[in-house]
Amino acid sequence: MSRIDYSVWDHIEVSDDEDDTHPNIDTPSLFRWRHQARVERMEDFQKKGEEFNKSLIDCRRKLAETQKKLQQLSVASSDDAKAELNKVQAEEKKLKKEERDLAKKLEEHRREEKKMPWNVDTLSRDGFSKSVVNVKPEAGEETEEDKEQKHKTFVEKYEKQIKHFGMLRRWDDSQKYLSDNPYLVCEETANYLVIMCIDLEVEEKHALMEQVAHQTIVMQFILELAKSLKVDPRGCFRQFFAKIKTADQPYQDAFNDELESFKERVRGRAKIRIEKAMKELEEEERQKRLGPGGLDPVEVYETLPPEMQKCFDEKDIQMLQDVISKMDPTEAKHHMKRCIDSGLWVSNAKGEEDGKDEEPTYEEVKQEQEETKDD
Repeated sequence: MSRIDYSVWDHIEVSDDEDDTHPNIDTPSLFRWRHQARVERMEDFQKKGEEFNKSLIDCRRKLAETQKKLQQLSVASSDDAKAELNKVQAEEKKLKKEERDLAKKLEEHRREEKKMPWNVDTLSRDGFSKSVVNVKPEAGEETEEDKEQKHKTFVEKYEKQIKHFGMLRRWDDSQKYLSDNPYLVCEETANYLVIMCIDLEVEEKHALMEQVAHQTIVMQFILELAKSLKVDPRGCFRQFFAKIKTADQPYQDAFNDELESFKERVRGRAKIRIEKAMKELEEEERQKRLGPGGLDPVEVYETLPPEMQKCFDEKDIQMLQDVISKMDPTEAKHHMKRCIDSGLWVSNAKGEEDGKDEEPTYEEVKQEQEETKDD
């Protein structure tokens, strides 16, 4: 048999009902003053909680706007956009810290509220209704790893359907496909379509990129409409198609302007990706070219005196020996060492006949040149 815990009644503030007062004190007035003071304290406490809650909601709204702007700037390539990107990233960091601080203050306020003693005002309330200052706690902020895993899981499951939507052209076809596959109306689809556009532009499939770009802006406009209406995107995409099909000129112009702007950002991002890939390829080829001493033969060749370059161009050892004999010994030794370290000079015929594995040194080249003179 369970026992009822009456300890909760030990924490009750009943100062209004106390009658142990001095005979010369107007007891009813004292009780009224005490009651008024407590009511004012409760109102101040509740107002403070409401301010925390309002500030937190406003902070989260600003953070969402900043993150959206950050996503738009991430595909831009101009110097101004890059400068703005750094500024927005700093703002996002500041808002995240502010959000954490406000959430902490609101949680502390909630704990203080639970610890407050009951009184004649709170005891008389309906047991099945309550006044709570804080709103329902939102889910914890997703980390970048969580977002990446969520996107990856979604794409693995629905990649075929997303690609199909990206290839549609007519408004009616797009609306029907989303009606049949409403789970596609989400940020993950929009993000995948952006990546798909950049991939197509890198592959120089320009016309196809423009088609998918159109569908990307369709999805983004739906998400923006849902945000403005504060509803689930899956519940308002029909409103978007109804509006765009009968849109006045300003709305249609806004859609087209955003589409053209997006295509320019895609082209800029694709250009950056191609340049990066070319640099990586060049570096990979350079690494393959490095000689036994870790030097790049192309770079070494370009720094050689023109007369030495001509020797390597014509593969004329005798000409190389003549050029070396006319050079300052220190300079000639420097150039020959770099030629050996880069692999430009591998071995001479004499070394190969004798079965030598070592690379020829400047002294060996000089000796061979002297032997040629003696002959």
